Amino acid sequence: MEGLNLISTFAEFKELKNIDRPTMMSVLEDIFRTQLARMYGDADNFDIIINIDKGDFEIWRNRSVVETVEDPNKQISLEEVKKIDDSYEIGEEFPEEVKLASFGRRGILNLRQNLSSRIMDIEKANLFNKYREKIGEILVGEVYQTWKKEILVMDEDGNELVLPKTEQIPADRFRKADTVKAVISNVEMRNNTPIITLSRTSTVFLERLFEQEVPEIFDGLITIKKVVRMPGERAKVAVESYDERIDPVGACVGVKGSRIHGIVRELRNENIDIINWTSNTQLLIQRALSPAKISSMKINEDSKVIDVYLKPSEVSLAIGKGGSNIKLAGMLAGYDIEVYRDVEEAEIEEDEDVLLQDFSDEIEPWVIEALQAIGCDTAKSVLALPVDEIVQRADLEEETVVEVQKILKSEFEE
Repeated sequence: MEGLNLISTFAEFKELKNIDRPTMMSVLEDIFRTQLARMYGDADNFDIIINIDKGDFEIWRNRSVVETVEDPNKQISLEEVKKIDDSYEIGEEFPEEVKLASFGRRGILNLRQNLSSRIMDIEKANLFNKYREKIGEILVGEVYQTWKKEILVMDEDGNELVLPKTEQIPADRFRKADTVKAVISNVEMRNNTPIITLSRTSTVFLERLFEQEVPEIFDGLITIKKVVRMPGERAKVAVESYDERIDPVGACVGVKGSRIHGIVRELRNENIDIINWTSNTQLLIQRALSPAKISSMKINEDSKVIDVYLKPSEVSLAIGKGGSNIKLAGMLAGYDIEVYRDVEEAEIEEDEDVLLQDFSDEIEPWVIEALQAIGCDTAKSVLALPVDEIVQRADLEEETVVEVQKILKSEFEE
């Protein structure tokens, strides 16, 4: 029965496991020789014949025919041979088949366990090498299990991959059997087990999505120069065309946004700004801070800081929701961006304006900070915006905003 189990194990691996023929034969021969060496002390005089196609094998023991036996493993007496076949003479080699049953129950069990263990090690190594070469490529898998800190994803071959919570977009909500698309970000061995990590927050993921959706990028006519992201919120992609006839921004967006809409949906409605790349830092900053219009800027190359001056009405546009626009623009250009209100413009447009800080005795400090975070640092800049816009951008209650505007209006009415 144990012999049948071993042969069935052999056949199973031959049919199901993705292991090349020479490796399989080498592994099988090695485990048989190891077991034979345990049983007989030496396995050099054994021939192991393996039939990979049929999934079976034969083992032959070769012994020299002698008059007097000194080494029973390598020699056999003429008298004993004559009982089996009287055609042999002294000095000839006598082959004898070793039946699987002679290994004993324990020996067969050891063979089966060793075979399973060696095949598993090879499979792990093959899986590691396969995915190490695919780092940076997009993979589509099925969610097999969801946990608090990660989800387990199965690929088309049934291999397990991990998508950590930190590599998921904040709005991602996966359930078992959902299809998930991600980029292979890391492959490593832990305790002799390959750990394949996926990512949906990586900038490489966004690049690969553009390669899938925009043929010009895949063909090399348009190059993605740099990608910066705040996953799930906003991203900026700088592109450049090597063909003057192709508009890189228009090609990436597509007719009526047909190409970019698919990417936005995949990224849970992440806002994506496509920018024409330029090596001119000032021009790049102007494009990156769009739709805000810059009045002037000063670049400090030593400290890598850019001072940007804008009209008061443009400040909130440049900063963006939660400071996302200005952060990404700085990351794209490789500088820290400091925003300043254009004083001369401010004097003309806001001759009697008052700073929000001056209302600290009437308005809570945290409310003032929330308004300043969206670029509203004066009374008139707050009054210039609709209530619902302030509620959405500053994340304040409608009642709070109405009360604040009431206080500010009373200042000018006096």
